[in-house]
Amino acid sequence: MTADLTAPIYQDEEAARAHLEAQRWPGGPVCPKCGTVDNATRLQGEKHRPGLLECRACRKQFSVTVGTVFERSHVPLHKWVLAVHLITASKKGMSAHQLHRMLRVTYKTAWFMAHRIREAMTDENPAPLGGEGKIIEADETYQGKVEEPEKLTKKGKPTLKGRRAVVALVERGGGVRAVHLPKVTHKNVGEVLAKHADPRSVLYTDESRLYPANGRAFAGHETVRHSAGEYARGPWGPRRIHTNSVEGFFGIFKRGMAGVYHHVGEQHLQRYLNEFAFRYSHRVKLGVDDRQRALLALRGIEGKRLTYRRINAA
Repeated sequence: MTADLTAPIYQDEEAARAHLEAQRWPGGPVCPKCGTVDNATRLQGEKHRPGLLECRACRKQFSVTVGTVFERSHVPLHKWVLAVHLITASKKGMSAHQLHRMLRVTYKTAWFMAHRIREAMTDENPAPLGGEGKIIEADETYQGKVEEPEKLTKKGKPTLKGRRAVVALVERGGGVRAVHLPKVTHKNVGEVLAKHADPRSVLYTDESRLYPANGRAFAGHETVRHSAGEYARGPWGPRRIHTNSVEGFFGIFKRGMAGVYHHVGEQHLQRYLNEFAFRYSHRVKLGVDDRQRALLALRGIEGKRLTYRRINAA
């Protein structure tokens, strides 16, 4: 289902606030100080800002944005709700310049909003991918331009200087985890696999030397030899041996980086990876439409704060 961008939640702040309250507090307002549920008074006097509530138990005043990535923002809530929809519905992302034009906010504000929404899209404690009978594909890639393309390694390959390493794991018919690493080594790839992949899974990779020893921790490990022109092996079906799924995720990520964002500072790269991973893990093929994906992102705003100073210090 695609959203109607003329709907009140994208045009009117009161409608957007009611929508956000319904997502965050389905059982009624929850006091952020004492945790009391549905025991608050709405303060509607002229001196009170819109949406302000007071807990009858502890007398603390709060609103639906307290304790979220929207806290202390002066941007109207309907613009926040629209920005969340635009970013979650855009397969290859949406640039801050595009948000700046569509939302009619400054570029600096749009850039800050986009990073806060990426924070909401980040799953801080994800469950491991895979499980018994499941397949996980793993691969690594490098993001960014080569700084010295004229220089080659001893084996005649382009130097990787200036490029950022990314390792991704994709569960067949499921989600993805993408992690930026300072450099790719046998040890840190093993740490990524141990954290994000269930060892009862079967691991599919290419012939990279990073995986044979790490693959022993899994129920099985199969490889394809890209260097020999082999890209898939075995009978057609869900268990066919290939790494096309994880390479497909990398393709979406790289097209977004090249065609939408153009340049990303290394200190921000993980947050962009989280954005692409969120959309891929909640894609249409898994039964999640644009509206549902936006609602999932809105439910992720709670318990997270991202200040402008923290972004630039990252």
